[in-house]
Amino acid sequence: MEIERKFLVDKEKFDYKAFESKKLVQGYLNTNPVVRVRKEDDEYYLTYKGKGMMVREEYNLALNKEAFDHLIKKADGNIISKTRYLIPFGKYTIELDEFDPPFAPLLLAEVEFESVEEANAFVAPDWFLEDVTSDSAYHNSNMSKRKF
Repeated sequence: MEIERKFLVDKEKFDYKAFESKKLVQGYLNTNPVVRVRKEDDEYYLTYKGKGMMVREEYNLALNKEAFDHLIKKADGNIISKTRYLIPFGKYTIELDEFDPPFAPLLLAEVEFESVEEANAFVAPDWFLEDVTSDSAYHNSNMSKRKF
């Protein structure tokens, strides 16, 4: 089970580029339910995500490079490319995604929690802007379907 909240970020208030990062490329084979393939640096995954906004099922299966290369060609819509910065924040790790075009200059932060109560009690840092957890426009699966 994945329990996470998503926030827009004010890049003028925080220098995120000093933190460890990973390069991600992902495509969606299906968006209802979500079936995604992802390259994360030199690791590859097939992910299934169930319905929901803040709380939903998530399962990851390891892939090899050949399987990823084969499946990414079958993805519908936009291939999403982004740099993910891993930012320690108390007991949490904020995953801040800096999107490449056509989604640039979008910055989206995600924080994962152990429980719904913990998620609801979370006090965001001052460089977080709007909480977009319940806005489906910020689900990467929906972004993959956006027309430009």
